[in-house]
Amino acid sequence: MREQRLLIDGEWVDASDGGMCKVHNPATGEVIAKAALATKEDIGRAIEAAGKAFPGWARLSPTERGAHLRAASEKVIARHKEIGALMTEEQGKPLLEAQGEVKKAALALRYYAEEGERVYGRIIANAERDIESRVIYQPIGPTAAITPWNYPVELLAWKICGALAAGCTMVAKPPSLTPLSPFAFMECMIDAGLPPGVLNAVNGPGSMVGRQLIENPIIKKVAFTGSTEVGRSIAIDCAPHLKKFSLELGGHCPMIVSRNCDIEAAVKGATRRSFRNMGQICIAINRLYVAREIHDTFLEKLVAETQKLKIGNGLISVPCDLGCMASEEGLAKAKEHIADALSKGATLTCGGKKPEGDEFEKGYFFEPTILTGVNHKMKVMTEETFGPVVGVMPFDDLDEAIALANDTPYGLAAYGFTDNLDEADKLMREIIAGNVAINNVDAGVMNAPYGGWKESGQGHEHGPEGLFEYLQTKHLRVRYLHSDR
Repeated sequence: MREQRLLIDGEWVDASDGGMCKVHNPATGEVIAKAALATKEDIGRAIEAAGKAFPGWARLSPTERGAHLRAASEKVIARHKEIGALMTEEQGKPLLEAQGEVKKAALALRYYAEEGERVYGRIIANAERDIESRVIYQPIGPTAAITPWNYPVELLAWKICGALAAGCTMVAKPPSLTPLSPFAFMECMIDAGLPPGVLNAVNGPGSMVGRQLIENPIIKKVAFTGSTEVGRSIAIDCAPHLKKFSLELGGHCPMIVSRNCDIEAAVKGATRRSFRNMGQICIAINRLYVAREIHDTFLEKLVAETQKLKIGNGLISVPCDLGCMASEEGLAKAKEHIADALSKGATLTCGGKKPEGDEFEKGYFFEPTILTGVNHKMKVMTEETFGPVVGVMPFDDLDEAIALANDTPYGLAAYGFTDNLDEADKLMREIIAGNVAINNVDAGVMNAPYGGWKESGQGHEHGPEGLFEYLQTKHLRVRYLHSDR
């Protein structure tokens, strides 16, 4: 059985007390590996290693740091099939999708290798002719990353790449539910020659590992992706040291479908973004608002497209569209939201049960589910399900749809489909979210900022903004003492 060790100061080590946790395959329920559980002593050593390595890493030029990231990218690409298979086995998503996620992590390494060389600063003229001001950007220091299980490699890569390109060192806490693929990704970086202590990784419960990372004064910045509830707690815990943090938190994403849309494209987009990764994605569509004139036609096509999706064990059924959910807790929440909606008058239009067949008996499999007759008194329309469930609701005019879309404490992403330029502009400007996609369902791209508004977070990943999260601004004011003046 595979045993995953901790990464501390360039070495793969066991937990100091020998503690381990089990890693399960959610498609079969089988134990597939054991992973070391870090003790307080282990976490302290990892933090000290990051602190010790920081000055030397920060002194390297951006080009020198970028060379390490490019070399790591090549290692990741060479091993993407192996790492993707690990991810599918521990998380449940289809194999090709998992391998694609690993490739995106390699892309992040290459992007930030180059973006690190584009931190330019500036020179500012002063009133006096012999004085000038310079603005430079310097790495904030050792950092911590706390990452989730739904995209265990990609979301970790966003944080590692931005931090290391900026000149920071890092202690990462991958998810205990899915530790194997993120540790394999980081192994590529170590094998590519990353200096000891620049990247460290410890595994264990967030209540213990995360808190120690946050509270230690050596750590100068914390990057977190996860629930809004935990994000609030991190913000509070960072306050005593006025520690910088970036938070990518929950979402409850709407999609508005105008009568002036390409209905086939809207249906395909809604199907993909509602159910991909079994809805276990912060930018999944939770709520569909469809113009009443096309509601019935859209719904009929959406049900037909959804029922075409192939569900299977991601390692065995290749290719398939959907795997299983990652945990029993997630499946239970999806069922709870469906039951709540039905009890309040909703109609189950599609799905709502475990698929039939012996291959689905042991795993956390569930059919993609569409609910109609929904309203904002139901959990599915007001709370993040994080499962394969979407509610479909008609609207009469665009102002009503936008008001419904904005009727949430979240503001991560939103989607709209319309061929009307005025409607597109109205949606983009008036929807309250950090990311709005029109006539497509890909709200994030590597070279543009990605972050949430309202209770969906603070700070950004992707783009130069993701790099500047790990930099601090310094003003230098210089007077030149010329002897002939």
